[in-house]
Amino acid sequence: MNNKYFGTDGIRGTVNSGNITGEKFFKFGLASGTYFKNQKKTKQVAIIAKDTRLSGYTLEPALVSGLVSGGMHVFTLGPLPTNGLAMLTKSMKANMGIMITASHNPFYDNGLKLFGPDGMKLSDKIEKKIEKLIDTKSTKQLSNPKFLGRVKRLEDGNDKYIKILKNNFPKNYHLKGTKIVLDCANGACYKAAPKLLRELGAKVVSIGIKPDGLNINKNCGSTFPSKIKAAVKKFKAHVGISFDGDADRIIMCDEKGKIIDGDQIIAMLARRWKLKKILKGGVVGTLMSNYGLEEFLKNQKIKFSRSKVGDRYVKEKMKKLNFNLGGEQSGHIILGKFATTGDGLLVALEVLFSLRKGKKASSLLNVFKPLPQVLENVIVKDKSVITSLKCKNAIKVANRLMRQKGRILVRKSGTEPKIRIMAESYDKNLILKCIKIIKNSIK
Repeated sequence: MNNKYFGTDGIRGTVNSGNITGEKFFKFGLASGTYFKNQKKTKQVAIIAKDTRLSGYTLEPALVSGLVSGGMHVFTLGPLPTNGLAMLTKSMKANMGIMITASHNPFYDNGLKLFGPDGMKLSDKIEKKIEKLIDTKSTKQLSNPKFLGRVKRLEDGNDKYIKILKNNFPKNYHLKGTKIVLDCANGACYKAAPKLLRELGAKVVSIGIKPDGLNINKNCGSTFPSKIKAAVKKFKAHVGISFDGDADRIIMCDEKGKIIDGDQIIAMLARRWKLKKILKGGVVGTLMSNYGLEEFLKNQKIKFSRSKVGDRYVKEKMKKLNFNLGGEQSGHIILGKFATTGDGLLVALEVLFSLRKGKKASSLLNVFKPLPQVLENVIVKDKSVITSLKCKNAIKVANRLMRQKGRILVRKSGTEPKIRIMAESYDKNLILKCIKIIKNSIK
């Protein structure tokens, strides 16, 4: 059974409609606070961070109101990358952490991601328990006036996060002589990313660092890689790094202007970690991971397993298999040795660590030849169209055509009103033919 409120990565939607209203966020705060308060009696603390959307000013106060109404004390951190929030939830020994974000979505969307005291995203089981509390009469969860929570703003969240990131690397780690173009997507890392890389000695050219509440992810960031490509060529940089709105994704660009996706970064890290005897178990990808990555890892004698799409499912499978590296083609990459969720800045530091000794990004990051892959997103009013007889039959026809020549995946987006159609094969015409058959059945 599908969750009522939670999707593949928290709760997300268009602001001032559906679940993304002040009224609903009050309920989300009250319900999640009630659940986590009951898990740990000694300290009742929630920490909240957000990206740079204008709607954060509407939704954060409502969320805070719900939490303190249930007796939870709250620290607000302001704009901070998602994994910064996860790391601080754990280091500050908070009951829970909440990130107000819609990640790579446009400014008019917003949502939230919840983290437990261990800095991990919540399981489906816990989400269902919180959903049950959301639909319970709120008067049962409201605190006695004497025991209402208190709220405090912390101004040093980014500094604390940067310190944690630096502590994962040798003290003599520096990036002197490295020229980096950085695209912060006018999002959550617009302060932390340039500051961190400059502190390490890099020469940084920053774009996407002037958020106005409406320009997050707009023609910039990891979903608009042509921006970083042009900037790398213009400024003759050694490497380009592009994040999404909450900085849990990373897409890179080599010095020649070639875009490097998550699969290539994972392949490079897997090979390096195996050589350094850091790799534990193997690598977890998703149903969307390119078959070329799977073949490369097989040739390297590295185990590979696929999970459902979503970094939460990647992390769950990593935990189950006891692997310490996993991620998605979109740039969600989890370094299990250091983090509990995707972290663009952390991955950037790990890759840059390998570039220090004069290596070129083009030789380091183009690890395998990807199988030609096409992803098309079809906007729909109702995602259940994927279960219609017409659509099911079209998928069967496409699969028959593709048999033993490639792979097709059709799925509902967990974060947007879209059906995603992915096909990969060495036969590009076959890919386009199969996608067209399925796309026509949906339209």
